[in-house]
Amino acid sequence: MSIATRTAGPSAAQGVWLVAEREIGSKLRSKAFVISTAILVLGALVLVIWGGFAAANNAGTPVAVTPDAASYVAEAQGLDVTEVADRAEAEALVESGDVDAAIVADPESPVGVAVIADSSAPSQLLLQLAQTPPVELLNPESGNEALGYIAAIGFGVVFLFAASMFGGTIAQSVVEEKQTRVVELLISAIPVRSLLAGKVIGNTVLAMGQILILAAVAIVGLTVTDQTALLQGLGGPIAWFAVFFLFGFILLASLFAAAASMVSRQEDIGSTTTPLTMLVMAPYFLVIFFFDNPLVLGIMSYVPFSAPVGMPMRLFLGTAQWWEPLLSLAILIATCIAAILVGARIYENSLLRMGGRVKLSEALAR
Repeated sequence: MSIATRTAGPSAAQGVWLVAEREIGSKLRSKAFVISTAILVLGALVLVIWGGFAAANNAGTPVAVTPDAASYVAEAQGLDVTEVADRAEAEALVESGDVDAAIVADPESPVGVAVIADSSAPSQLLLQLAQTPPVELLNPESGNEALGYIAAIGFGVVFLFAASMFGGTIAQSVVEEKQTRVVELLISAIPVRSLLAGKVIGNTVLAMGQILILAAVAIVGLTVTDQTALLQGLGGPIAWFAVFFLFGFILLASLFAAAASMVSRQEDIGSTTTPLTMLVMAPYFLVIFFFDNPLVLGIMSYVPFSAPVGMPMRLFLGTAQWWEPLLSLAILIATCIAAILVGARIYENSLLRMGGRVKLSEALAR
C-alpha cells in the first residue's frame, strides 16, 4: 500500500472541546490569573461592605415627613427627620434646599408613600427604606444621577476588564503557539477553525464565569449589608447585560485571535490588536462621561461594540422601548457571525506564516 494509513483524529466537535478544555485548564493553573481574579473579587467584596458601613454610619439624610407618612420611616436609621404639616410644606422645604427629600403619603403608591426630591433622590435615603417607594422629582431633567453613575461605572468596568484581559490573553496565546511551533502539532490533529473555536469558547466560559462570580458577590453583599435599594430595578438590565456581553465577547475574542495570528512575535502584538483595544476602551469612557446623555446612549446601544454597555444602561434608566433590546441584540448577533467568518479566514491564512507581519489584504485573500 503506497499511501500510509493515518489514524483518524478527533471530530470537529471533539477538537473544539479539547482546545477549550486546554485553554480553561491553563488559565486555572496560572497563578497570575487566579491571583488577579481573587483580588478582583476581594475588591468587589470590600467595596460592597464599605458601602454598607457608609450607609449605616451616615450622619443623617435631612428629610421632611408628613404626619400620615411618619410610621413608614419609624424604623429607618440614618435620617434627620423634620416633621411638616402637609405635602405643600414638604415640597417647599425640598425646593429651598433645607431638606434633601420629603416623604409624603400617596394612596396610589404600592407602599402607601412617595419620595419627593428636587432633581434626584438621595441614594442614601433609598438605602435606608425597607421598600423603595415611587420617586417624584420636582425638576426631573437631571434624573437620578447618583444611581445612574453607579450603574454606568458597574457596566463599564466589568465590560472593560473582562474584554481587555481575556482578549489580550487570547492574543498572547496565539502568538506563543506560533513562536514555539506548537500550532503546527495542533493543526496536524484538528482543523484550524476548530482550534480558533476552542480558544474562543474556552475564554468565553472563563469570562462569563468570572462575571457570574462578581455578580453573586455583589448581590449577596448588597443583600447582607441591607443595600437592597441598589438592586431595585437592576435585575432586568443585569440579565440583558449578560446576554449582550456573551455575544459581544465572542465577537471581540474572534477578532483578537485573528489579529494576533498576523504576527509571529509577542512584541508585535500591539501593532495588530491596538484598534481592538480602543474599541474595548471606548464604551467605558463613553458611558462614564455620557451616562445621562440620551443621544449618545442611544447610538451606543445599536453599535455592536458598545451595545453590551449602552443598551443595559438605557434599560436601567428606563429610556428604551421593549423592542429596542431585541433589535440591538439581533444586530449584535449578525455582526458576531460576520466577525467569526472574517476572523476565521484571517486566522486560517495567517497562522502558519512566520516572520514579518502578514498584511490584512493577504490574510483575507483566498
